[in-house]
Amino acid sequence: MSQKHIALVTGGNTGMGKAVATELARRGKFVVILCRNKEKGERALAQIKRESNSNDVDMMVCDLASQASIRRFVSQFKNKYSTLNILVNNAGVIVPRRQETSEGYELQFGVNHLGHFLLTNLLLSTIINSAPARIINVSSGAHKVGKIHFKDLHLKKSYNLIKAYSQSKLANILFTYELAQRLEHTSVTVNALHPGAVATQMGINRETGFGTLITTMLKPVFKSPLEGASTAIYLAVSEEVAPITGKYFYNEKPIKSSKLSYDKELAKRLWAISEKLVHLK
Repeated sequence: MSQKHIALVTGGNTGMGKAVATELARRGKFVVILCRNKEKGERALAQIKRESNSNDVDMMVCDLASQASIRRFVSQFKNKYSTLNILVNNAGVIVPRRQETSEGYELQFGVNHLGHFLLTNLLLSTIINSAPARIINVSSGAHKVGKIHFKDLHLKKSYNLIKAYSQSKLANILFTYELAQRLEHTSVTVNALHPGAVATQMGINRETGFGTLITTMLKPVFKSPLEGASTAIYLAVSEEVAPITGKYFYNEKPIKSSKLSYDKELAKRLWAISEKLVHLK
């Protein structure tokens, strides 16, 4: 085990996450996929092993909409594995109606940002001790219309899908830049990416399946999960990006993110409030 690089992919049982996991396993990494649903996770695990022609794949259960579940997972992960070289924060939700996490936080902000914020911070000592290591955060071009609504962070007063999703995706980038700065004297890099418009299960309601038809209809104009995964895979394994940190990538190239995403005070303020919301200190 110690010879192998260990990669953890959140949402690794479907869409882009599964494509990333399969490709990393194919390239000789030991891959752990983090999934919310055990049955779906086990089906994906068998498929990834088959398609990658590798048995070095594991599946662990964790619901990023529950901080208790995240803490439990990290404890189990650390008991099982002593290193972590690649963390791909890929899982994401997008929901038409306002929903909440176990803690009563708006679901998209709670999963897409806070869930990954807590997960990454709890795994950070393991990642630093495993360096050189890489953290890859899947954001979206939607961040460009995003703002952090500090006065109504969980959008109880006014919710709409774009407002919620773009806030969570801007948070991903602010988190990336702030974490990269905090880790600049380590051999851990942190980068974010926009995968492009990818045909995945993400817009489909967790409970009702709402959105399946729309996703199916749009498939021809969307990238396939593997095409969407290409930049995440590139950031995870390419020697070219080994020294690069604190950047935002699209189509395997660093590009500019929104003006707001470079606001260092905003990033620090978001970090401080995120720490409180996930009880890190």
